[in-house]
Amino acid sequence: MPESWVNLAESLGADLHLELTGPGSRRAVLIRALRDAVRSGRLAPGTRLPPYRSLAADLGIARNTVADAYAELVAEGWLSARQGSGTRVAHRAKPLTPTRALAHRAPESRPTHNLLQGQPDAASFPRTAWLAAARRALTAAPHDAFGPGDPRGRPELRRALADYLARTRGVRTDPERLVICSGFAHALRLLLPAVLPGPLAVESYGLPFHRHLLATAGVCTHPLGIDEQGVESEELGSTAGVGAALLTPAHQFPLGVPLHPDRRAAVINWARENGAYVLEDDYDGEFRYDRKPVGALQGLDPERVLHIGSVSKSLSPALRLGWMVLPDRLVDAVLEAKGEREAWAGVTDQLTLAEFLTHGAYDRHIRRMRQRYRRRRDQLIDAVATHAPHLTVTGIAAGLHAVLQLPDGSGESDERAALRAARWQGLALDGLSGYRHPEATMAPRHGLVVGYATPSDSAFPSALEALCRALPPMG
Repeated sequence: MPESWVNLAESLGADLHLELTGPGSRRAVLIRALRDAVRSGRLAPGTRLPPYRSLAADLGIARNTVADAYAELVAEGWLSARQGSGTRVAHRAKPLTPTRALAHRAPESRPTHNLLQGQPDAASFPRTAWLAAARRALTAAPHDAFGPGDPRGRPELRRALADYLARTRGVRTDPERLVICSGFAHALRLLLPAVLPGPLAVESYGLPFHRHLLATAGVCTHPLGIDEQGVESEELGSTAGVGAALLTPAHQFPLGVPLHPDRRAAVINWARENGAYVLEDDYDGEFRYDRKPVGALQGLDPERVLHIGSVSKSLSPALRLGWMVLPDRLVDAVLEAKGEREAWAGVTDQLTLAEFLTHGAYDRHIRRMRQRYRRRRDQLIDAVATHAPHLTVTGIAAGLHAVLQLPDGSGESDERAALRAARWQGLALDGLSGYRHPEATMAPRHGLVVGYATPSDSAFPSALEALCRALPPMG
């Protein structure tokens, strides 16, 4: 058989023509042939290439030569390699014209690796345990569970949550002060502006989506500075007219620092002295790795702190289940804003979550995922230390993401360059600048916000390799 023809019938179901000609080493010739096949579109995105041993045997060349060629094309972005999936033509490597190829422009395509923050590993949803809990819950459910929904939420879930939050987060409440919602955004919509009118103090770094939601509701926001001890609580005293503060005290989002105990006390004192409220976003309270769990701020004053949580990070955002632990005086107003019937959180999911909590399945799932996410976090830290020691990894004691801070003196242009490099490697992740309040006065910080929870266990190693290739070099 001529050397320019390679039989790939076993792996591709067809023959593939490669022009193994021209100057250079065997490795260079093979790389050029494969690159040309991808560029021309003859190797379509997603096409699986043969194992390098098979290709080496067909070509009559050394295995290491083919392995090196594959590795080089993966590094350049022409191919992708995942454990259990083999080597494939990268989905972003669409047919390129010579001009575009020479310009080194990244083709527009769907990212290969999702490292966006705030998303759990969907593949780890406990389907078997959840199904078993659903069966038990539906079997035991009273008939009235299938009538019009109570806007407070099912009593079974409110009782289970009251016990769980008291035990694990130090929340002081009873089921009558718990109102079920579909998540944090839904809680904000119910609370603002009818329940908590007026300007709202927020952290200088936070979710742009929340700021947009508040602005749409006509709520003005005043950003508070953040340092290594968390939000600068003393600034609350200078925010005239502010009647509430939205904080992430256990694990500041996205910078990752916990609120110092002295500042926790100062926030409570401010709320008491001014008749104000604190909205506590406990967005990832279950995931702590290197320190003792930080209790909920609500435990210091249940009449001034509104504790808001959900299962979006711990189980799945698809469940659309959250909760508000409210001061007594606000319960009726929230229920009035919500309406007479539950229109958001499904009864069957509420009953299932109650069963999941009561019989310990939720605790077991959290412990299992805490170990899994900690391993990934450690792998991320080790990889950055090896490939980019000039970057500082912060916010790592808890949560589902880390911040890779660029060196001192870096600017927004450096952050944008790092994001472009990440896109070229097929990565979806965010820059830190996108979380900054537009009116913040604290010194800006620049870096990458890397979510390490979303990829499956099999996909995470290749995502980490792509991230390392994208990280900016030293100097």
